[in-house]
Amino acid sequence: MYFPTIYTNIWDVLIAVPLILILTQIIKMIFKIKPVFVPTVPVVLGLLLAIFVSHKYDLLAGIFMGFFYGYSAIGNYASFKTAFNAYKKRKLKKSATYNYKINP
Repeated sequence: MYFPTIYTNIWDVLIAVPLILILTQIIKMIFKIKPVFVPTVPVVLGLLLAIFVSHKYDLLAGIFMGFFYGYSAIGNYASFKTAFNAYKKRKLKKSATYNYKINP
């Protein structure tokens, strides 16, 4: 069985994944996609970017890296959203406690 040689480089981290995140947000704003279907957008974008741009001469490597790009974008977005929501919740809880102490 043939396994493709896949080269990962700085392109993967600094350009491909943030580009997919940005394009996903733009597509969400323009086309008003239902939340159920939103995770498929970065996977499709990742596949297109990897197959046609970054690994255009090796289909198997393009497919593998396309899933990698798409799911990396999904994971980054989910972790940022979770951290931001936790920060908002903690800040709201802290301000509610502060207001209660001032105005009992």
